Amino acid sequence: MNTNDIKITLPSSKSLSIRWLLVARLSGSNIPMSGLSDADDVKVLKRILAYFDLTAANSSSDAEVRLHCGESAAVARFLLAVLATRPLGCVVLDGSPSLLRRPMAPLVDALRSMGGAHIEYLASEGCLPLRVEGCWPEKKLVEVDPSLSGQFVSALAIAGAALPRGLHVRMTKPPSSRSYIEMTCSVLACAGAANDYKPNHTTIRIEPFAAHSRMKNVIIERDWSAASFFFMAALFLPRRRIRLVSLSNESLQGDRVAARLFASLGVKTVVARSPYRACRSLVIEGGGPVAAHLLYDFSECPDLSLPLAVSCAAIGVEAWFSGLQTLRYKECDRLEALSVELRKMGAVVETGRDRLHILPSVLKPSQPVCTYGDHRMAMAFGTLRILFPDLKIDHPEVVSKSFPDFWNQLSPFLS
Repeated sequence: MNTNDIKITLPSSKSLSIRWLLVARLSGSNIPMSGLSDADDVKVLKRILAYFDLTAANSSSDAEVRLHCGESAAVARFLLAVLATRPLGCVVLDGSPSLLRRPMAPLVDALRSMGGAHIEYLASEGCLPLRVEGCWPEKKLVEVDPSLSGQFVSALAIAGAALPRGLHVRMTKPPSSRSYIEMTCSVLACAGAANDYKPNHTTIRIEPFAAHSRMKNVIIERDWSAASFFFMAALFLPRRRIRLVSLSNESLQGDRVAARLFASLGVKTVVARSPYRACRSLVIEGGGPVAAHLLYDFSECPDLSLPLAVSCAAIGVEAWFSGLQTLRYKECDRLEALSVELRKMGAVVETGRDRLHILPSVLKPSQPVCTYGDHRMAMAFGTLRILFPDLKIDHPEVVSKSFPDFWNQLSPFLS
């Protein structure tokens, strides 16, 4: 190991942590877990699970329970599917103002079609807050439109594994972020819920959790989405070796494609194994050949579009990005926010419904960056401080949603 490496401790995957916490509770197995994420979204789910029992029937109670999901769309959607398919009494799902703008209608429509559940919008049609009175569904087959979010499929799959007969989920349109559906099905299979997920199939058959399933300790992977911001750092600091501790390229996370994308911008990735530990890390280093332009469809990994877009704008690489339609339904309209903040810096940016074109230009940041309450906006533009130390980031604390220690981990690059 090179002692001059800048060593980065990434957070554990928030997506895997949320899935494993729910699967452990619904399967009835005492699944030992280590390395759970300390992100805000995971804390929200842990608090809900400590307060509300997702496995005990509460249908005889007249008391209405209100569960606040913070800013986590994954927590809200996964809980909605579980609550609607079990007799757990009357529950209101609520959340922060940003969560109340996130789409829920395709999942609600799918759950209503299964029969029995009563789901009521309490404010805006298609969004939280929702009142849910669930019951065991009448149908074993459900159809859902996952084009706005693959989480709709993941939610049904997790809930389906806890049903006595399992569930068949049919996708009526190509899904967004297909890799996260694959992640969900991999977690379910590991926990004893067999399924026949195939990337090119439109129907997934999920079997119930196997009785008395026993698992060894589950170690939550380090987060590839978070790693992408340190690929940016490697790009901005050529020839500085950065060690991403315990990050593996053999991952369930689709965002592992970040290594291949940043390779186009001259960032090399090698696997490093410590002679004293069994775990592996990845060492990254910029300074290699940079492509004249970057063309990519981000349908499978929309979270990576922000660090790649800011990177291309910063080094003057022309970029054509597509598959960005879901960015408009995240914590903010990320496509609009990204283009506004880049233009403030002098970048030439063109946008469409689901595309982004960044033309070669020279950035000259002079105004604070607005984060729009979005953790990935803060981290993508915050990493630009390596090149522009005086750049100000409004509300930097929003990174706690997924990476509470981000600014501390970034600090060696800013000194």
